[in-house]
Amino acid sequence: MKEIVVISGKGGTGKTSITASLAVLGGKEVVVADCDVDAADMHILLQPENLKSEDFYSGELAVLDQNLCTQCGNCFDVCRFDAISVNNGIHQVVDLSCEGCGYCARVCPVDAIKNIPLNVGKWHIANTRFKQPMVHAKLGIGADNSGKLVAHVKNIAKEIADQYNRKYVLVDGSPGVGCPVVSSLSGAHFVILVTEPTVSGLHDLKRVYELVAKFNLRAGCIINKSDLNTSKSKEIMQFFKHKNIIHLADLPYDEAFTHAMTNCKTIVEEDDSAIKTILEQVWERVKTEVRNKN
Repeated sequence: MKEIVVISGKGGTGKTSITASLAVLGGKEVVVADCDVDAADMHILLQPENLKSEDFYSGELAVLDQNLCTQCGNCFDVCRFDAISVNNGIHQVVDLSCEGCGYCARVCPVDAIKNIPLNVGKWHIANTRFKQPMVHAKLGIGADNSGKLVAHVKNIAKEIADQYNRKYVLVDGSPGVGCPVVSSLSGAHFVILVTEPTVSGLHDLKRVYELVAKFNLRAGCIINKSDLNTSKSKEIMQFFKHKNIIHLADLPYDEAFTHAMTNCKTIVEEDDSAIKTILEQVWERVKTEVRNKN
């Protein structure tokens, strides 16, 4: 089993739409993992039917029992995260500010504060409308530990791939360079970068490639809407040459892409789209690169 991760330096490049299209092309060879847990939306295109759902716990949260609290203020004095508020002399924990460090519980003289496991989201095992296994998740509002949730989603996806002898785990990673992206890249065999021909597109492509290079991973890149700014596309291609990034494809601007999305479909389901043929070639090229490298 090989792990292919699709990421982008910034949001809005078409990363998820392209990943969903590659998943459709991968068919029965693929287990899909939506690791963009902060803003998961691949389910809109692949319409998975959840077979199993579980809460995900990571970190801790302080809980204050008002029946035991003497309002001594020790917890307020030691909290460095402004997670203890005082209203009319009553001390309360501000859930969104609490880091779960446990200091307040340690200094409470009457054991009125306990740390409990924190529910930060929910993960699902599902089948897409193409009858592919899919693992996806959603991080709770204001919750931390997205990197740990990403790691859990990937581990479950790999277990399913091994169980059903699937050749590839196709991962839709988060945009940017933060903790969930680092977690998405861990253990990858090949990385697909998706960018757009804009100033911010190139800038953020450079940032995310620095991260990919630290993992010593082979990478290829797709320039989406490449014909909207040909001079910037040429500049991006120069960056490819400088960093030895495989130029996988230029996708032209095509309103069929938008039409497909508004109908909750992938572009490769549009028979008359030129992009379908290009992405078919991309998928075959990526599989070849993975085989040759490993």
